[in-house]
Formats: sequence, C-alpha cells, structure tokens
Amino acid sequence: MICYLGIGSSDSEVPLAAFRQGLSEAGYAEGQNVTIDYRWAEGNPERFPALAAELVMLKVHVILTTGGTLAAKAAKRATATIPIVFTAVGDPVEEGLVASLARPGGNVTGFSIALPDLIGKFLELIKEAVPGASQVALLFKPDTMPDRVRELRLKMADVSARALGVKLQVFEARGWEDFDGVFSDMSKTGARCFGRMANTSVLT
Repeated sequence: MICYLGIGSSDSEVPLAAFRQGLSEAGYAEGQNVTIDYRWAEGNPERFPALAAELVMLKVHVILTTGGTLAAKAAKRATATIPIVFTAVGDPVEEGLVASLARPGGNVTGFSIALPDLIGKFLELIKEAVPGASQVALLFKPDTMPDRVRELRLKMADVSARALGVKLQVFEARGWEDFDGVFSDMSKTGARCFGRMANTSVLT
C-alpha cells in the first residue's frame, strides 16, 4: 500500500498524473497490484501532522509527500520506520530531513528542486533575460517551509539581488484566493516578466 500525502486536492494536484504514469511504467496498476491511499491538505499545511498520523495508523508500506518541506517533516515526525519519499523541497539537509545528500540515512529520501546556492543563479538568469531590470518582485508562499528556512531564503535572495544591482520586493500569498490581489499589487510596481523560483514566483 502506498500513501500519497498532497498539499492540494485530487482535482488540483499537479504531480498526481506524473506519479500515476510512473507507477504504470514500472508495471503497477492502481486497484490491481497496488493500493494507493490519498490524503489531501486542501491547501492547508497545518493539516499535515494529523494526516501523517492517520497514515501511520494504516500501516502503509511507503509514504509519498508532495507538500514541500512541511509535509515531509510531518511524515518524518510521525514515523521512523515507514519509508518516506518527498518531492519539491528546497535544501533537505538544512531543513533537517536527511543527514546528507550522498547518504540520506534514516527512512527519508527524495528530490530537491532548489538548493540555497541556486537562488542567486535564478536571479542572475532573470537579469540576463531582462538586462534592464532594476527591481525583482518575488511571490512567496510563506507556509510551505519552516520560519527559519524561509528567513534564510529571503535573506540570500536579498543579498543576491543587491549584488546584481536590483531591488527585491517580496509579496506573499497563502492560497489561490490571494493571487488576484497580489498580482494587482505586483503590476503596480511595473512588473512585466514572469518566472518561478522553487516555492516562489518571480517578476521583473
């Protein structure tokens, strides 16, 4: 039995189709030779600890988390024996998920989408794409990672932006309902170019 712990819902979860395709390519068919138990946070990361505890009670064989660092950490706190595979986290070492990239150790492993030293590179690419950019607007979902990690990321982004001679403006959105207002605020800054950086969106 596999458990899928997602940040969204069955209707909005982007990685779900790729997950099912990967299982199919490996010879697994849901409902035939593998059972998948889904748990959805529905955009609310505060639900992860309770959902993870439910999964441990079900005695699943492996837990897949797609809710960033907070989902992975909730699963790790819930069990030290059930294998956990995380997706889309920043720095799994800094965030306390694994001992090292070469030897994760424990029962947790997965994929990192943006190590901290890549933040500056993202901003460099934006500057190359839009040489005349004087400011960068960064859209952040603040509840996708622990406070300490979030503060470190923002600090590194600010240092990198200063080194490139651009001003960094940070905007926050916790859910879809915030996007209209945030994008309206971004447009008022003169933003005209869109990109992504880990759990953020970037405009210049």
